[in-house]
Amino acid sequence: MTTVHEWFAPASAGPGSEVIPGYHGRFVHGEHLTVAHWTAVAGAEVPLHDHPHEQMVNCIRGSFEMRVGDQTFMMGPGDTVVIPGGVPHSALAHTDVYCIDVFHPVREDYRL
Repeated sequence: MTTVHEWFAPASAGPGSEVIPGYHGRFVHGEHLTVAHWTAVAGAEVPLHDHPHEQMVNCIRGSFEMRVGDQTFMMGPGDTVVIPGGVPHSALAHTDVYCIDVFHPVREDYRL
């Protein structure tokens, strides 16, 4: 049985856990996907990595550089990039950032 805290991530809970230096995440887990609310400080970097999960990165506020495979995207409010599972990617926040990521399947490693 899923507990209630996995169904609801109130904004009033604050920025969440620091998963990578400068990146804080709050996570909501469904049966088949995870939604991550990220805040990042300007200059924070997500190092190059990959995972089996498909990921959609949605920029809500700020700007950051997203490297996906051999492509680079400058992300701003309203921009979305889709990252297939297994593709190396990284990010660099140019300003303070708020973005929402959706992962499929569930990111068990983000059950903090």
